Amino acid sequence: MMDRVDLTGAAAALLRQLVGTHGPVMFHQSGGCCDGSAPMCYPRGEFRIGESDVHLGDLRVTGIDAVPVWMSGAQYEYWKHTHLTIDVVPGRGSGFSLEAPEGVRFLIRSRLLDT
Repeated sequence: MMDRVDLTGAAAALLRQLVGTHGPVMFHQSGGCCDGSAPMCYPRGEFRIGESDVHLGDLRVTGIDAVPVWMSGAQYEYWKHTHLTIDVVPGRGSGFSLEAPEGVRFLIRSRLLDT
């Protein structure tokens, strides 16, 4: 399987912190508007994956369990030719994602997949 998802060092450090507080986590990237189009980080098992969701891969972060990354099927149709990198920046994101109280938010950086 092609490598479709990765993360920055800053995002990895934040994930270690979040896992220390909340336990194992996962990401879901929906096709919603506003913050809904940002990668959302949830405690693993607290977000229901649907039949049309696509598993993009698992993030490997030293010191924590692999972090699965999912995307809604409809959103995947738009993004299937891209490699996604999860990053973190200062600012307030969605109240539903675990990083929101930290004063930062996850975001996606993308580039076309290498062939």
